[in-house]
Amino acid sequence: MAELATLEDPRMRAVNENHGDDHGVNLGTLRAVAKRLKTQQELSRQLWETGDTAARLLAILICRPKAFERGELDAMLREARAPKVQDWLVGYVVKKSPHAEALRLAWSADPDPVVASAGWALTADRVVKAPEGLDLAGLLDVIETEMTDAPERLQWAMNTCLARIGIEHPEHRARAIDIGERLEVLKDYPTPPNCTSPYAPVWIGEMVRRQGA
Repeated sequence: MAELATLEDPRMRAVNENHGDDHGVNLGTLRAVAKRLKTQQELSRQLWETGDTAARLLAILICRPKAFERGELDAMLREARAPKVQDWLVGYVVKKSPHAEALRLAWSADPDPVVASAGWALTADRVVKAPEGLDLAGLLDVIETEMTDAPERLQWAMNTCLARIGIEHPEHRARAIDIGERLEVLKDYPTPPNCTSPYAPVWIGEMVRRQGA
């Protein structure tokens, strides 16, 4: 914790706080610390218990994903306040857990939109990596009905799922693009040069073009 305190940059904290992340540690530097520490499950748990955002990000990097019980992961997601911690927890830990599918199903139906967004993030990942058994048409039905009025993080996760379905599954591509065009979610999102817009029709079109190339 003392070392993390020395890595704190007030200017970086100000930038991160605009995105809801209350820390000022450069993520590249944090990864270097994690590389030095290597996997340490007990230290990871202790860092998580501090409640400090930078410490929790480091905890995620040095943990053993398969060592967590389903209930632990559920509790960790619910107490993870910072968006970056939530994203890393899902991306680096839950996706590698044997409990990922059970949590995907439970979280997707959760009334808490932040928890539900984690379920949709896991669903988007499965759309790409293991779509067998998924009702893709049914997912599009839900997205079409609920995405426009969903809170920001949930809306973003649903939009990602929409784009992934359109990119990875040609039989659903026309409908995914049509839903995106009609709902116009993230259509005007400011996108830096050389980056792909998160607006689903543009995102789908660009990724399909790259695949063809």
